[in-house]
Amino acid sequence: MNYTEARVYLDEISKYGSVLGLESMKELLDRLGNPQDDLKFIHISGTNGKGSVLAYLSTVLSGAGYRTGRYISPTLFSYRERIQVDQEYIEKDALARHVTKIAAAVEDMKTAGLAGPTAFEIETALAFLYFKEKHCDIVTLETGLGGLLDATNVIRTPVIEVIASISMDHMDCLGDTLEKIAQQKAGIIKPNTLVVSAAQQPEAGKVIADTCKEKSCSLRTVDPTQLRDIRYGYDLQSFSYKAWVNVQIRLAGSYQIQNAALALEAVEALREAGYQLSDEQVRAGMLNTVWRGRFTLLRRDPVVIIDGAHNPGAAQELKQSLELYFPGKKLHYIMGMFKDKDVQTVIELTAPLAEDIITVETPHNPRALPAQALCQAVRGVNSHVQAAESIAQAVKMSLERADKEDIIIIFGSLSFLGEAEKEVLNGGVNNEQ
Repeated sequence: MNYTEARVYLDEISKYGSVLGLESMKELLDRLGNPQDDLKFIHISGTNGKGSVLAYLSTVLSGAGYRTGRYISPTLFSYRERIQVDQEYIEKDALARHVTKIAAAVEDMKTAGLAGPTAFEIETALAFLYFKEKHCDIVTLETGLGGLLDATNVIRTPVIEVIASISMDHMDCLGDTLEKIAQQKAGIIKPNTLVVSAAQQPEAGKVIADTCKEKSCSLRTVDPTQLRDIRYGYDLQSFSYKAWVNVQIRLAGSYQIQNAALALEAVEALREAGYQLSDEQVRAGMLNTVWRGRFTLLRRDPVVIIDGAHNPGAAQELKQSLELYFPGKKLHYIMGMFKDKDVQTVIELTAPLAEDIITVETPHNPRALPAQALCQAVRGVNSHVQAAESIAQAVKMSLERADKEDIIIIFGSLSFLGEAEKEVLNGGVNNEQ
């Protein structure tokens, strides 16, 4: 296959959806020589913040001279964004070559009467093959859904496991209580390893602590009382945490202080595991970390920010950030959501702050909530709402109605933020598909 053919193949597979469970993944990797067994991992689960923590840690490690793989999902701007080494996307020819090999293994599985792997399983196998080929020293690996039964949980060689903030999400798959969801997220923990956790709600924290005790793991947990000297800003923030004084980050959002503290706890765990990370390298990595689509400033006059607040936990953080950074400002929203999310709670948290709201539908995505349906849901909380026919129309309308001192917030499903950014920047982004 060439790159285009490989992408068509992956798109066709993705139409069949996802299935939790590891049997197909293990079978596929066995047929590919188990490339994951030759790699070391930082395995990251959680509901909100895991992508940001992955970005901090991979930037720190790359800056310290470690060849670092990065596997993320979903992606905003390019398919190849999900598989990176030292912040460079997987090459098209490498993707095509490895997908060709995987497709042959998939056909062998089907010939043997076995169920074919899902798109996410194939992409995860692709990442493992590529990271092995690139001789990565370490891979930062983000779970796709949950943890225990997620395709990434086939790995057997984690250096540390990191569990970001856990909240209610994917309840149809992971459980209807915080305890049940935490059990899935903590499912990535392997015996006798180093575990690092965000400060959790009591039910989730107990599950993580009990799992670590059961599996003879050491546990480091973020202590929010040790955070001090916090200076918030949507272009630069700083804080002190334990022995770390005046750490600077460019990622915006009130929640990024907690995410950065979790990354620093993970740095200490990595040092304990033998990784050489100087204070200077850590500070530089934290400052240089970029994570587009998470309270990201796109322009000024007016200020335009995109944020992937697509569940109640993230919506609460967005609300806090807006109140923190922009008190007294007029806020104009562009909002798009998936219908399988807790849309009503997201609306109730965010809509009361808005001067007006434009709803959009992510194009070509069966999970997308139609703009008109979202508009109707919003109207119960904020009557100043209308549905746009396209993302481009929504951006144009919002820019026209906002004064220079106003704020435009584009948020919700991650799936439409790439196109929204492109429209805001007038095509200034390579929105390669």
